[in-house]
Amino acid sequence: MSSQLSLKGSTRTVTEFFEYSINSILYQRAVYPQEDFITVRKFDLNLLKTHDDELKTYIRQILQQVHRWLLGGKCNKLVLCILDKSSCEIVERWEFDVQHTEHKDDVPNGNAKNDETQKQIRTLMRQITASVTFLPELNDDDNYTFNVLAYTDASAKVPLEWADSSSMDITDGEKVEFKSFSTNDHKIRTQVSYRINPES
Repeated sequence: MSSQLSLKGSTRTVTEFFEYSINSILYQRAVYPQEDFITVRKFDLNLLKTHDDELKTYIRQILQQVHRWLLGGKCNKLVLCILDKSSCEIVERWEFDVQHTEHKDDVPNGNAKNDETQKQIRTLMRQITASVTFLPELNDDDNYTFNVLAYTDASAKVPLEWADSSSMDITDGEKVEFKSFSTNDHKIRTQVSYRINPES
């Protein structure tokens, strides 16, 4: 029972991290207008979250399914791609690798572990926010859209709305790795790949 409770808590934490990461990236990269976001308090940080109903619903639907896959140990990667609307070229690819770690019953200092996880998430969210300092500037004239990919085990049940897709890799770009964070049941590694000159 304690193992199942831990897994549910870990899955909730990872899903919430995905939610705020997606929102932060869409805001920082100006994929959606700044006025579509409000400041909320999460992970002891001031973070941005959309109040656009259509976008909110879309992200919620994605993450509800990802949450189910994570609980079943079926999802090993989530990817957010930013695409140029006119050319459909992928200009940025944010990759969140999910490692399912073996849970140890009676984990000592559970609260201390949770505090450490929250600290790691804060560090990672700050890195995502600061990424605008090195990522190429994107035109903020409604030129971009985004797509979310989930990598699942072959045995995972996939709803009809999740169509098969290419991996949308950026083969000749730059890549930056961020800090990772871990719970008792998951370890998340984050990196971004990007094209040096997205306009060309």
